[in-house]
Amino acid sequence: MPDREPEGAVTGYLFKVIREQIPRTQEELSEELGIDKSTLQGWESGRRPLSSTKAGNLVAMRRKLILLGAPPRLVDMLPTALDADLLLGEILRAEPTKARIDEHPLAGWVLTRDTTHMIGWAVSGVLPGVVAAHSTIPAARRGPVSSSPLLEPALRTRFFQKLRTASDVAEKAGADAALLRRQVWYLASYDRQWDAASWFDGLRRRGVLTATVDGWSPRWAEARSVAAALARQGDPTLMRDFINRSIADHDRAEAANLNYWAHWLGLDSRPQTDDCFMAERDRPVWDASALLRELAVRLDRAVEYTDLYIHSIWALVLFRRSLLDSDPYVARELIRRVRVLLDDGTLSSESRRRLESVYYGLRIGGYDV
Repeated sequence: MPDREPEGAVTGYLFKVIREQIPRTQEELSEELGIDKSTLQGWESGRRPLSSTKAGNLVAMRRKLILLGAPPRLVDMLPTALDADLLLGEILRAEPTKARIDEHPLAGWVLTRDTTHMIGWAVSGVLPGVVAAHSTIPAARRGPVSSSPLLEPALRTRFFQKLRTASDVAEKAGADAALLRRQVWYLASYDRQWDAASWFDGLRRRGVLTATVDGWSPRWAEARSVAAALARQGDPTLMRDFINRSIADHDRAEAANLNYWAHWLGLDSRPQTDDCFMAERDRPVWDASALLRELAVRLDRAVEYTDLYIHSIWALVLFRRSLLDSDPYVARELIRRVRVLLDDGTLSSESRRRLESVYYGLRIGGYDV
């Protein structure tokens, strides 16, 4: 069927990428793994999802792939791809109603960046950064061979329509549906259909999209995701307004922003079923140096989220001034990227001011060499 649900599309394509990095043909790898070639072909096509493989066999296979020369980081992403495939299927099948809103797959689990980007890979074709960093994937393949796990047009349309339906139901559900709303809106920002921007504009005109919130609350998390969604759609104004009104000069909001970054980037590995972890302020479980490193290496590549990256790095360095001295390598990498952005004439005045403050601190520390 042309619109058959993708049981293993993301995992299968990632497995194919891993095989090509070793590199092995399907026949060669199937022999080394001790499986039929048809089984491996079924995995890569998504017709036979890897999720049906016994857990013990999957663990052993992952080890074997690394021994054969596969990039460990890509192999480590297989469980994340499995999670993305599971969520894709559940979203495509979801029939949200107000009475059962808490049963929606996006209502009771806080997604991380890697899972979100894997879903985005399937619905928009946007290559996840972690895959790009550890593989060589041609920008486009000729002929019938796909260059991504991109779903067929009918399924992509159905996926985004399901998100819009969930948004309509969650809109009437109040605070209990804050997590669902923000995750639906963020995933909807991957939509590149002609009416996607007008759909977001309609939400804004009705006052559904939270623009600014004073202090942390689930609505604050919702507003952050709204600003990020619209920035992905090409409109950075709400993000800039959110940073200046709902993060800057609010200690709880600054802490919530960094806590969310740590979860999003996988530095806080605790599973979260709601957004309350963002309110934690005492003795955070994540490592500040690791967070600075993750933000720094993406600073000049964030594009639509540049303002949020700049503010978050500025806040992290401001509140923990010893960070720059604790990891000189990160400090040197950071100053290189800061210079690039300071030459960019499109920065907002607030982002430029904060970036100049970071640059000054780096120069004082002797990293401007």
